[in-house]
Amino acid sequence: MGKEIEHKYLVVTDSYKSTATENHHIIQGYLSKDVERTVRIRIIDNKAFLTIKGRNDGDTRLEFEYEIPVEDAREMLILSIGDYLEKRRWIVDYGGYRWEVDEFLNRNAPTIAEIELPFSSHNYPLPPFVGEEVTGDPKYYNSNL
Repeated sequence: MGKEIEHKYLVVTDSYKSTATENHHIIQGYLSKDVERTVRIRIIDNKAFLTIKGRNDGDTRLEFEYEIPVEDAREMLILSIGDYLEKRRWIVDYGGYRWEVDEFLNRNAPTIAEIELPFSSHNYPLPPFVGEEVTGDPKYYNSNL
């Protein structure tokens, strides 16, 4: 069983771009946006994944992710609920932690920074590009943007 513990923040400056160690182009669509479970298709550069996530319980939820053929993912995107989303993900190492900063390309959506943690109460330093924490706020779930 896979668990994801993730904290999310609104991004207040684009300084993350100058410190990013890598960035990736992502296209993703949702086959289910049910509050109890989401099923996502994602293409990251030249790889593709099917991801199933359970209901959020604060900052924690079940997550299962499987690599699938890119050709299959492109076909599955046709089945997406609504339009797929497109984003640029910037990877930033800060204070010994990996931050993922998502800049949405085809949505009028805020830039969001995420950090995955080993447990909920884990302490970590905040990079200068983050502002308000929005963990657990459904308004900022990718499936709602």
